[in-house]
Formats: sequence, C-alpha cells, structure tokens
Amino acid sequence: MPKEILINVEPQERRIAIVNDGRLEQFYIERPQDKTIVGNIYKGKIEAALPSIGAAFVDIGLPKKGFLYLSEIGGAFELSDNPVQAASHKAVVSSPLTKAASHKAVVSSPLTKATSAQTGLKVEKGQEILVQVVKESFGTKGPRLTTDIGIAGRYLVLMPQGSQIGISRRIEDEAERKRLKQIFNELKLPTDIGFIVRTAACGKTKHELMRDAQFLIKLWKRLQKPIKEKKAPELIYEEYDLSLRVIRDSFTDEVSKLLVDSKVEFYRIQNFMRTFMNYLRNKVQFYKGDDLFADKDIEKQINRIFESKVYMKSKAYIIIEPTEGLVVIDVNSGGFKKGTSQEEAAFKVNCEAALEVSRQLVLRDLGGIIVIDFIDMEKERHRQEVLNILKKGLSGDRAKYDILGISKFGVIEMTRERIHRTTQMLSYQACPYCQGKGRVKSAVTMAIYSLKEIKRYLKISPSKQINVSLSTLVVDEILKNKEDIILLERKFRTKINLIPDPLLRIEDIKLFPVKNQN
Repeated sequence: MPKEILINVEPQERRIAIVNDGRLEQFYIERPQDKTIVGNIYKGKIEAALPSIGAAFVDIGLPKKGFLYLSEIGGAFELSDNPVQAASHKAVVSSPLTKAASHKAVVSSPLTKATSAQTGLKVEKGQEILVQVVKESFGTKGPRLTTDIGIAGRYLVLMPQGSQIGISRRIEDEAERKRLKQIFNELKLPTDIGFIVRTAACGKTKHELMRDAQFLIKLWKRLQKPIKEKKAPELIYEEYDLSLRVIRDSFTDEVSKLLVDSKVEFYRIQNFMRTFMNYLRNKVQFYKGDDLFADKDIEKQINRIFESKVYMKSKAYIIIEPTEGLVVIDVNSGGFKKGTSQEEAAFKVNCEAALEVSRQLVLRDLGGIIVIDFIDMEKERHRQEVLNILKKGLSGDRAKYDILGISKFGVIEMTRERIHRTTQMLSYQACPYCQGKGRVKSAVTMAIYSLKEIKRYLKISPSKQINVSLSTLVVDEILKNKEDIILLERKFRTKINLIPDPLLRIEDIKLFPVKNQN
C-alpha cells in the first residue's frame, strides 16, 4: 500500500494520519480550543525586561505572556539609546515599530529596561515589537517568541529581516544545491528580504519557485498595513490550520492520494490546491465510507500511541516514559529468542529498537531531553551501528534534534525540539484519582490507614455508632483481622459498621455517625 494522507473531520476535532504501506508514520490532532499559535505573528508590547535572565516578557494579547530572549533581538531590530526612537535597519519592518513608545512614559527600573549582552540592543517596558511564536505554551510557561520573522510557503520561507538566500541543510545533494543557487541568482527578487529554500524545493522548476516567492512577497506587503495601524497587542498573521499546514509541508509526489471524509473540508482543500499545488489536485479524494480511520485500520494504531510499552516484531519491547521536560526510553529483550551469544542478541534487539525509537519520537512528537537506555553491548562497532540506525531513522524528522553519542553502557542522550503540544497532552489529562502518580495505594495499606482514621475520628467525635464506607477490597482486608475492629469498639465504647461500596475507589473513606441513637 503506497503513502497516503488521511483527514478525518468531526464537529469538535480534526485528525490527520500519514500512512506508509498501511503503517502509521505521523499523527496530528487539532481542536478549536487547542488550536496552535506556532507561526503566528503578533504586534506585541514589552511587559517586563529582565537583565538577570537575559529575557523579556511580551504581551501578545494571550492569557500567558510570551518569552523572548534578548540575545535573539537584533536581526530584526536595532534599537537606539533612546527607546522611543526604536528603529530597525529594515525599512519594511521599522515603519510600524519606530513609534513604539513615543507617547508612553518609560520608567527606568530593573524590570523595565534590559540590554542584550550579545547585540548591545535595548528594550524597555511599554515598547512595541513585532514577534513570531516559535514554541507553544507548556505547563506554566508562556509561548516562546522570536523577532526573526519567517513566513513559510510551499517551497520557500520568506525572511523579511534578512537579505540572504539560504538552502536547507537537509538538501545534501551538492548538484541540487548548486542548481537551486543558480535559479535564485537568475530570479529578480527584492534585495531587502531573504529566503530559505525548503527541502520540498528539490527538483522544482524556476517557474514554481518564482511563483512561491511572489506569493510570499505579496503576502508580506499586505501585512504592512495592519502592522502600522494596529495597536499592540494584536494578531497580525495567523498560520494555516492543521489541514493546510500538513498539505503544504507533507503532500509531495510520493503521496499517492489524500482522502478526506468531510465535503466541506474537501472543497476547502480543493480551493487551496488550485492556488498553490494544482498539479496534485487530482490526488485529493472525498471518502464516502462510514469510518475512514477504522476502514483503513488506523484507529488501533492511533490508540497504541498512548501506551507506554511498544512491542516489536522480535517480541522485544521498549518502554516510553515522558515527563514535562524529560523522556526516558528503556529497551528490553522481552520474549526475544536469543539462540546466539548474549552480545549478538543484544545487538539485534538494539538495532530493531533504534529504528522503532526514531519512529516513535516522530509519531508521538516527543521533545526536550531524551535518554535512551539500550541493552549493554561490549563491542564498540555494535554501539556505533545502533547509533547510526537511530540517526538514519531520524533523517527525515522535521524537528531539530541533537544526538550527543552513545556511552559504553549503551545510553544515548539527545535533545529534540518540542514545538507543539503532544498528542498525549491534547488527548489525556492527569488522573484525578492518582493525581498523576500513576499508582494507587494497596488494599493492605488502605486497611491500616482506615483503622487509623476511625481511631482519629472517634477521639474527636465520640459516638455510640458510626458507619464507615470503604472500597469492597479494603473491607475484605480489614475483616481478615476482625480483632482490630473489636479492640476499637471496646476502647471507644461504640459500634463500627463497615459498609463495602463497590462504587468507591480504593483510597476513598467515608465516616459518619448513625443518627437517632438511643
């Protein structure tokens, strides 16, 4: 089965699966309340400048203030010593921002002014600034911002504050890099803006690249009016929604078809294709079946994304445990039949695991610091081969990553860029029962705890008779030693009624006196 893009649209959710030979490669979810802001451009206002951490907090009109490193200010804005005369070296950007704080009184205090050690540029409270979101909010952290604006097209990324033409490092073929450079030398593009050539540009004609560049230039020119006239904080440019973003970035000649199960979405995609990718429009099809993902046998694969244990063909498995800033992945031989030396068995399992780990990192969009604990291998060449397999598996990953190497114990440390909230973050919440611990107290523990609670209760509120409602499992455990209840009844001269309630959770306990006691 060839490569396909499947789009499932529900009233409150849009899901997209990229499938290769029937196997799920990438999966995305978007809901109205969780719509991404990555790529959005805002006219923001400096809320606070903190020299101690080299950063500023920017109000962009969202509940959480954006976080902007001062070291990243410079490519877009060269601020003078007088903050009210802030100006960019690019006229196209300076126009909306040179009036940044001219009508505001700026108080010079540790929280209102800061200077970038790298660039020597100053920012002050109340100053207006054009920023773009590069990373979603996570937990208590606000969105990460940059002043290096970039607007992505099909083949190019327009960089308004640049003037150079860059080619993606993932285009490794030197002949192709030379061809693309030659094309851009021939194109008559404005000299005051820059472009980055995306990997999707490989093999594209001069006409196709020129059309993409012209569209982006027109789009940037249209943004000048709201940039000049809108008052901060204000949204200036909104990135494409999930469907159009995936089509722009992943719908290539390798994809045999794109199936969508919503007529409204189908026609919207067709209109988009006419403008940007008309040559692929005939591959877009409306799916008339009842359940696109179930019919394509994808639903089960999606459900497995949320499981911590991932089995491989050899019956070995990996365990994935993500936290807020760290992901730990453990490789286990499981039911793998050795049949060879321990070293060779470990090597075979690790090779299979390295490929599966690379797939899971992309599929689950895991980011932050990642530690992978492979099975110990004695031979250096085996360790390097496992590392190479992991790198090869990640070669097509769109997120930035950095692999530090592999230790003699088979541990690989790496980082991977986390831009969006993961599918698990969008689909799950912390268990209100265990409060995210992932474990609950045992029946034995709760039996002991319950007896202590009964004792405390009777000390504070003496009563002739009390009812104690507990989980059935806990009651059974207490009744294994009835003497404990009898001793409490004698000590406090009371009657204790243990009431098993199958609806109660194992850690629940309810105590109350029996009314109308004689």
